[in-house]
Amino acid sequence: QVRMVESGGGLVQAGGSLRLSCAASGRTFSNYGMGWFRQAPGKERDFVATISTGGTYNVYADSVKGRFTISRDNAKNTVYLQMNSLKLEDTAVYYCAANEWGTSTTGQAYKYWGQGTQVTVSS
Repeated sequence: QVRMVESGGGLVQAGGSLRLSCAASGRTFSNYGMGWFRQAPGKERDFVATISTGGTYNVYADSVKGRFTISRDNAKNTVYLQMNSLKLEDTAVYYCAANEWGTSTTGQAYKYWGQGTQVTVSS
């Protein structure tokens, strides 16, 4: 069992920045690939970014490439999502997730999920 708690969401103006954190506990965090996903109201959950166990490999959705950065600190059992140049369309609930098989852009590959944190971008 891996338990995760996201934080750092909030209200920000377009063009601004936020840094999301996801603190994990339970099984060895460094054994899991980690991902960030988001779900806007009335829409399906979308992949945002994923990072390998050692943090050396990552993949981003085209919609966030160049604006968002995923990172992890295995000593702190935490994964981060730095979000810059935020747009209105980034408004969503953001979820972190853990995948025992490594990185994946598919939500079904992730076994453990956090409860989500709301990000709202205003004009």
